[in-house]
Amino acid sequence: MEVSGRVKMIGEPQQVSASFRKREIVVTTEEQYPQHILIEFTQDKCDLLNGFQVGEPVRVSINLRGREWVNPQGETRYFNSIQGWRIDRAGQQAPQGQPAYGQPQGYGAPQGYGQPQGGFNQSPQQAYGQPQQGGYNQAPQNNFNQNPGGFAPAPDFGNNEEPDDLPF
Repeated sequence: MEVSGRVKMIGEPQQVSASFRKREIVVTTEEQYPQHILIEFTQDKCDLLNGFQVGEPVRVSINLRGREWVNPQGETRYFNSIQGWRIDRAGQQAPQGQPAYGQPQGYGAPQGYGQPQGGFNQSPQQAYGQPQQGGYNQAPQNNFNQNPGGFAPAPDFGNNEEPDDLPF
């Protein structure tokens, strides 16, 4: 998964135990309702944040992690964390074999989002992958008399001699 936005905060490395260290970054998404996403980088991944500055646009590759913990009173608690494993500057060329920044993936917008795609009054060629000519303000072509719904007619099976076995 990926999170894209601008760096809001980069924390200092924290030595949590003798063998574990982490570093946090907050990325603010750039959408109608911006979200401030706290992402942890651990162990050797902490060093990936060294070259980044507050305000810089970034794309962070993440893994969602969840764990269960039972406290001394026997109550079960659940915790989630977001762990980063790669960070790139927005607009920087992605490594070969990786999708380029800005291409939809995951929860991103599908290709052609906002463009008229297949629909009720279109031929099958237009409805399945070919872009429609015109736009939203163009009146739809009415093909009902020639081919209702823009689909090919159903084949005539011709054998109506079998009795209907449906109970209604």
